[in-house]
Amino acid sequence: MTLPKSKGITELLKRWSDGDAAALEELAPLVYNQLRRLARECLAGERADHTLQSTALVHEAYLRLAGRASVHWQNRAHFFAVSAQMMRRILVDHARRRLAAKRGANPFLLTLDESVALPRQRQIDLVALDDALNSLSRLDERQSRIVELRFFGGLSLENTSRVLGVSPATVKREWATARAWLYQQMSREE
Repeated sequence: MTLPKSKGITELLKRWSDGDAAALEELAPLVYNQLRRLARECLAGERADHTLQSTALVHEAYLRLAGRASVHWQNRAHFFAVSAQMMRRILVDHARRRLAAKRGANPFLLTLDESVALPRQRQIDLVALDDALNSLSRLDERQSRIVELRFFGGLSLENTSRVLGVSPATVKREWATARAWLYQQMSREE
């Protein structure tokens, strides 16, 4: 995912961080299309009858972001990374509610995008992936964030490295390690 190039976004985020409510209103139209793309990526490969659509996912994430108190935005990459994390949480919450309602029915499935897939593209149980990511974060928080930013956020290696403040080579190496670890964990679950 390529982030919007507008320098105005970073300025508006900083104003919003400083408590300027008008900045949030000015920000919305500048980031909306990118948030929609991010939501479509998160929902790609879902079952056809999925009840959560990209527009609803964007609106829910935006409402949660707008409701957060005292967020200190570093830049637009940070904003989109947090947005991706928010969308992940919404999708996982949605999947958990659906599973609870069906009491053991087939899990909510998500297909990983080929460009950021675990070895061998396959259907992923989103709840199991979330559990595995939570386990990974206890072992290596940065690797967990890399997976979250790359998979849920669709960020490139370069943008991920900027968000985390590490080199692209470090992101590439840890991304490969995290994918292998997640693949192993999720294969055990099956």
